[in-house]
Amino acid sequence: MFGMFGATLLLSLREIRRHLMRSFLTTLGIIIGVASVITMVTLGNGATASIQQQISSLGSNVFIVFPVPSESGVRRPFDQSDVDAVASQIAGVVDAAGSTSAPATAFHNGQDWSTKVDGADTAFLRAQSIEVLDGRPFTTEEETSGKNVCLLGPKVVEAIFVPGTSPVGERMRVNNVSCTVVGTLEERGQGGGGTDDDNVVMMPLKTVQRRFVGSDDIQYFVIKYDDAYASSTIQASLVELLRERRLLQEGIDNDFNVIDTAQVNDALGAATGVLTLMVAMIAGISLLVGGIGIMNIMLVSVTERTREIGIRLAIGALAREVRLQFLTEAVVLCCFGGLVGIALGFVFSVAASAALEWDFIFDPAINILSFVFSAFMGIVFGYYPARRASKLDPIDALRHE
Repeated sequence: MFGMFGATLLLSLREIRRHLMRSFLTTLGIIIGVASVITMVTLGNGATASIQQQISSLGSNVFIVFPVPSESGVRRPFDQSDVDAVASQIAGVVDAAGSTSAPATAFHNGQDWSTKVDGADTAFLRAQSIEVLDGRPFTTEEETSGKNVCLLGPKVVEAIFVPGTSPVGERMRVNNVSCTVVGTLEERGQGGGGTDDDNVVMMPLKTVQRRFVGSDDIQYFVIKYDDAYASSTIQASLVELLRERRLLQEGIDNDFNVIDTAQVNDALGAATGVLTLMVAMIAGISLLVGGIGIMNIMLVSVTERTREIGIRLAIGALAREVRLQFLTEAVVLCCFGGLVGIALGFVFSVAASAALEWDFIFDPAINILSFVFSAFMGIVFGYYPARRASKLDPIDALRHE
């Protein structure tokens, strides 16, 4: 059995090599289909990972609360008493911290860099899972008194400090405010809203309010909650408390918005997955077109080799051997197309991921599945030409010119 299959495979490879250009053009549909599916799925995985990374930069198990315009068009900011009330009156809240920010320019050693300054405290760092890579976070005394100290994002360090040296302990200037660098932050990448979380200078909230914003307003605040509590229950309590504090009567819409990062992550991940599947299915149509091309060329091959088939049948070849030969040719063509498609898909995926600055996530399952499906296409679309060849009458086939 294996000897017959080996001989059939050799005959198939010889026949494919005899018409190399035609064989390559025949498999072009399979190649394009496989490469498209792999590229789309890989980019979809990269997009999902990028979205999840951006959401995770906001922290896990976190609510983000920010004011929105009321029915009168006025946007009322929060203040520190709102944050303190949330932290003390809602069960399940681990940390609550307000923040405010402003565009700024950082100066050091004759270098300047456009960035933003964020007001924050250690509770804010904990809530958003921000790690201090070098140095230390702010002390309670620095936060309370509003000292001129700062934490730097990686891009600020890279832009205005000497490479390979630690900025901790150095003096620098943010706009017209001189401050001491007490630490540097780990790399976080893109944040929510498309902002760059690595291009930031963090200072105590009171410092930013007093020296950069000129008011005690809080632009937004973050709430980290214990995952042992139901997020829907905490959110309901949060909305009720804030409506009460902001004197919103029944029937009046909220003049604030609450975002649950976990829900956003799940929703965006699901949406991206559905879109990836749809695009992959559309790309998979190329595989069907390629399979039809395989069947078409195999029917042409049967017609061209009718006399050869007749000779084989006349000297004792069995119909199943003829059928196996043509079926093997179709499968080999599809497998070849599948392998080339996988290689091209890998190259396209790496190039596109680099261009889009997404993570390249290699998925062995989709590559194996694409190859197996290519072979299956060879069986499906190669069976009819193979069966037609095996059903030829030897006498009629020998008369064929």
